[in-house]
Amino acid sequence: MSLRVLVIPEDPTYNGYILKPLVERMLAEIGKPNAKVTVLANPKLGGYTQAVAAIEGKLVDSYGHFDLWLFLPDADVAGNLDGLEATLHAKGIRLRCCAAKPEVEVWMLAGHREQLRVRWPEVATHTRLKEEVFKPFLEQYGDPKSAGGGREVLMRETLGNYRGLLEVCPELKALEDKLRACL
Repeated sequence: MSLRVLVIPEDPTYNGYILKPLVERMLAEIGKPNAKVTVLANPKLGGYTQAVAAIEGKLVDSYGHFDLWLFLPDADVAGNLDGLEATLHAKGIRLRCCAAKPEVEVWMLAGHREQLRVRWPEVATHTRLKEEVFKPFLEQYGDPKSAGGGREVLMRETLGNYRGLLEVCPELKALEDKLRACL
């Protein structure tokens, strides 16, 4: 039986196109290439606070059968993720969290650093990343006719240099290490 993994984004509408291929690749890298990865779409969450409330509450009954939960919020809003992991552990749920610094979109952009209008060190601290860096990038290199506006294709391109992604996004390396330890 393959590993069943539930990915919980703050908002699955667009982040799911980035997170699913990322998690599939990470699991393959740690020896779980046949893992079944599901991005939570029901209930549709709308932000960090709503996601945490759902994780601590109603998701346990509906999704408790998954072997692993991954909560991957934006770091600019993330709170006590270690405490959240401990709370779910007490309920019999294996939850691992990783906050994207500063936002999930950075993980996709990491594979396209040479095409960005700003230098990479500025991306991690940019106060209007989505509006001034990500949106123009997606408009230029994405595909508005595809689901997710091209996010999945661009993320798969980023994953072509998976080790490079981990080097510039150390929180992902830490997540990979946590997953190796628990799986």
